Amino acid sequence: MRLSNLGTEQLREKDRSFVFHPSTHLAKHSRGETPNRIMAGAEGVYIWDTEGRRSLDGFGGLYCVNMGYGCTEIAEAIARQAHELPFAHVYASQGTEPVALLAEAVVEYFGQNMRRVYFGLSGSDANETNIKLVWYYNNILGRPDKKKIISRNRGYHGSGLVTGSLTGLPFFHNFFDLPLDLVRHTTTPHHYRQAHDGEGEEAFSRRCADELEALILAEGPQTVAAFIGEPVLGTGGIVPPPKGYWTAIQGVLDKYDILLIADEVVCGFARTGEKFGSHLYGVRPDFVTIAKGLSSAYLPISGSIIGDRVWSVLEQGTEKHGPLGHGWTYSGHTLCAAAALANIKLLKEKNILEHVRDVGPYWHARMKAELEGHPIVGEVRGVGILSAVELMRDPEGRIPFEPALQIGARAAAALFENGIIGRAMPHGDILGYAPPLIITRKEIDIIVDATAKSIDTVYRELKVEGAI
Repeated sequence: MRLSNLGTEQLREKDRSFVFHPSTHLAKHSRGETPNRIMAGAEGVYIWDTEGRRSLDGFGGLYCVNMGYGCTEIAEAIARQAHELPFAHVYASQGTEPVALLAEAVVEYFGQNMRRVYFGLSGSDANETNIKLVWYYNNILGRPDKKKIISRNRGYHGSGLVTGSLTGLPFFHNFFDLPLDLVRHTTTPHHYRQAHDGEGEEAFSRRCADELEALILAEGPQTVAAFIGEPVLGTGGIVPPPKGYWTAIQGVLDKYDILLIADEVVCGFARTGEKFGSHLYGVRPDFVTIAKGLSSAYLPISGSIIGDRVWSVLEQGTEKHGPLGHGWTYSGHTLCAAAALANIKLLKEKNILEHVRDVGPYWHARMKAELEGHPIVGEVRGVGILSAVELMRDPEGRIPFEPALQIGARAAAALFENGIIGRAMPHGDILGYAPPLIITRKEIDIIVDATAKSIDTVYRELKVEGAI
């Protein structure tokens, strides 16, 4: 049902005149110099705009529409809750049925000695919560100097002040006076780009751990509170970890009594072929950050899952000092919780985990078969329903294209012309994919064929331009 009778150009004008868009060239957008699609509807893995242009959404919104568009069960759960109780806060021990049931479902779905869930609205606010609790934890334990947080270069953990600092991508720091001084960054676990010549994956993982340990020792272990990482790097390029990486990292953290925050915003809820990326790679976190796949983006909701050893100290702190002073107005929002409950129920009823385990390997095998060995394809990588293609001037020599050529953006534009929404990732010339988890083999074939065609288009253009 339309909200107005305005045409596409009228809507574009209102959008350019009044909306402040994230990650956008504001001046060009205002002048109408950048593409300005007005999205109008969606179903399954497809989304279309007000002009009727239909695209296969190869990025699931922003890694988040896991159950696909037009999911009646989630929509109806939201409507029922809206009629019954649209909002009730969860401050000062007040609760609601959907929030209580959701917290139980999340703790049981993750397992591994997790105890409680603090709900928010985005992965950014969940990680802000995690860092505040890390600091509270160490203050209660009488360790006021143990406050620094180590993240990774190319990691993504949000766009706030602390979370933007944790993010290891300069785009999110420039001209914002970030990162804050309490944050440090360590090695990107990307074997293809970061390994020394002849260095195998396990040796590279060991070096990553050694470099982390050297950083901890340089800062002083008594000052380092936590390490945060995505089981699979997301926005930094969709990079699965090299062999042995998380085992080596966990050993260093255990040695120096450093808490581990597993940012599962992208990897959680079956995206990797396990319930969580932590399960796939044997990660033993103290905090788990969840969002996107928690409700398949039907309503905004996030969570900080708190493990045993942290929870016991939080309780101890309130015994000594009274209520813990942290909260968001919309923490545990009833409508969002209802959406997430319906989503988790569907994950189980539709056997989504088994489906990902079936179609994921098929996708990666097809991508490699079609693209490996292409003159400008450096690496084809992925896990579960996550995939990336890295384009390079010299794949063997690992020499990238000059940034001014904007190869990633051109490839994404060509892909769009071929009916697929992919993402030009913000670090390197990388096409990224994270479609809804309900995607079929036939739809995967459409993505793979369009990707190969689009990369061929860019390659031909570069030859004509004399750029290669």
